[in-house]
Amino acid sequence: MPSEKILAAKQQRVEDLSSALKGATTYVFVATRGLTVAQDTEMRAELRKAGVKFEVIKNTTLRRVFAELGYEGLDDVFKGPTAVGYSDDIIAPAKILAKYSEDIEPMEIKGGIIDGKVASVDEVIALSKVPDPTTLQTQVAYSLLFPFTKLAMLVKAVAEKKQEEGGEAPAAAPAAEEVKAEAEAPAEAAAPAETPAE
Repeated sequence: MPSEKILAAKQQRVEDLSSALKGATTYVFVATRGLTVAQDTEMRAELRKAGVKFEVIKNTTLRRVFAELGYEGLDDVFKGPTAVGYSDDIIAPAKILAKYSEDIEPMEIKGGIIDGKVASVDEVIALSKVPDPTTLQTQVAYSLLFPFTKLAMLVKAVAEKKQEEGGEAPAAAPAAEEVKAEAEAPAEAAAPAETPAE
């Protein structure tokens, strides 16, 4: 039977992890089999850059930690080697870990927690397909501008077609200076000269 010192250390570990993991928006659980040192290093660097924390944790500890955090229904997830990626960013953990699980065959998504709800593998993968906020903003902006862009292209195409058909551009309107000069022609040219007074 473990000594009190060992039990206290385990309990402290659970409390530390509970404190560290508490408050994340998304948790993604993965089986970490099959990664080479280079792949693991590359993946962890990408996760860090995106603000995602990543830890390999014993299943018994994970069960206790997530029980303390108030989550149930994860017993099937916590079997075999398990790592957890977690972040305040709702999309980043799923996007990065799903990408690596596709590229590295033995590695796989085991499930997750999204915005306070236990999520299936399919739900985590579906979340990974959602564009990141910057891409999403670009897509929205493009969809809003597209009708105007299309109209401009249509007007240009019509103009180019007329030009190809040999249509000449209408004569330029008289310059403003010319119109003004005509309007201000000397009055003596239009009216008879006055008779000088005797």
